[in-house]
This record gives sequence, structure tokens and C-alpha cells, in this order.
Amino acid sequence: MLTLENLSFGVQDEKSQKEIIRNLNLTIESNKFVVVTGPNGGGKSTLAKLIAGIEKPTGGRILLDGADITEKNITERAQSGISYAFQQPVRFKGIEVFDLLRLASGKELNITDACQYLSEVGLCAKDYIKREVNDSLSGGELKRIEIATVLARGTKLSIFDEPEAGIDLWSFQNLIAVFERMRHNIKNGSILIISHQERILDIADEIVVIANGQISMQGPKDDILPHLLGTASAVDACTKFYNKEEA
Repeated sequence: MLTLENLSFGVQDEKSQKEIIRNLNLTIESNKFVVVTGPNGGGKSTLAKLIAGIEKPTGGRILLDGADITEKNITERAQSGISYAFQQPVRFKGIEVFDLLRLASGKELNITDACQYLSEVGLCAKDYIKREVNDSLSGGELKRIEIATVLARGTKLSIFDEPEAGIDLWSFQNLIAVFERMRHNIKNGSILIISHQERILDIADEIVVIANGQISMQGPKDDILPHLLGTASAVDACTKFYNKEEA
């Protein structure tokens, strides 16, 4: 379980301190598929980087299964059980896919297990296991290989920052299928995705909306998604949400 307590992050501009995340409180339970969404510039990607250890908060605490990891760097966070997938995956010239999976797993990985991870992300293992992670791979292929490395790590919390970025429609359809399988098979860990794509939001157990560095809305998908889409069921969802706030 991940807990954020009064988390804040700011940067100094020419005139003053600009607050990007402001006293944010959030709990992500184990075995949940959570999507964070909201307007551009609202603080979504910054939040993901704070959790992963890429950025350091200016206030508040981050706890993983009750342990305070606020002062841990990205390597120590990874060792604690947090993985982070970048918007644009890194290419590694001279490194084969099997080597990348083996390094990601942090243990001795046999070829059968490596092929299984590739199969789980919809790639034909025999066609990719010996491929180099270089410019010969498309954005969609590279994205799915990166997800396979996350599966190989087997972490407590897997973070994906706008995984739909930079891929074509065909690759996006395949990506959705991968996340649907991950949601179906989730166990002993949670998935946190930063996205504004309706198809990804529709997979979520819970949706968190962030605007101006704070949570403006949070709850089960069926309560939150109608607000975001403006569907006919939005009135019912709004009523339920209001009643919860009044209770």
C-alpha cells in the first residue's frame, strides 16, 4: 500500500516559489489499478516522479507498506518495490531484449520465463528475444518491451507515465489489451497509470483527478468517469458523489 501524506513539491522561478503539488494526500491500496488524470500542467507527471524518487518533495511524506521512503533515491525506491516506466522508453544499442529482461528481474532469469513475459505483453517471443533494443524497434514495440521489464521486476507498485505517448493507433490498441490483461491478473501489487485516455480510464478500479497540484476528485471508476465524459449518467454520478460529501 502506498500512502502520500501532505505531499508538496515546488520549484523556484525568477520571482517566487511555484507550487506544483500542494499538500496532497492519497492512499493506493494493494492489488488496485489506479489511473491519475487531469488537465495538462496539473501535476500528474510530477506526482509520478515524486513517488518514483526522480524528484524530491519539498514537504510531506511517502510511505510504502508503512515504511517511510521519502528520503530514498530512485535506486533505493526500486529496491523497495517501486518501478517506473518513462513516457519515452530508453533504447539500448548492443543490448538484446533477453539481457534487458534479465537485468530488470535482478535475478537469474531463464529463457522460458523471459519468453513468458514477452508473450504477456503480446509479442511473439521467438521474434523478439534476441532483438537489440535499438532504433529498429517501433515506439509501440519498445513500449511493450518496457512493460515486460516491469513484469519481470515483480514490484509492489508499477508506475506508467502516459504510456500512450508517441505510439500509433495500432500500437495503442495492443497497449490497451496488455493493460486489460495486467488488470485481470493483478496480485501482490498495484498499478498506477498517468493518462487522459478514455480507454485506459475505463480499465481502472479507481480514478484520481489532479488539478492545480491537488486532488479535485477521487473514487471508483463508475462514480468518477461519468463526470469526466459528460455522459447521460453524469447526473446520477454527481448526485452520488454529492451525497457522499454530505454524509
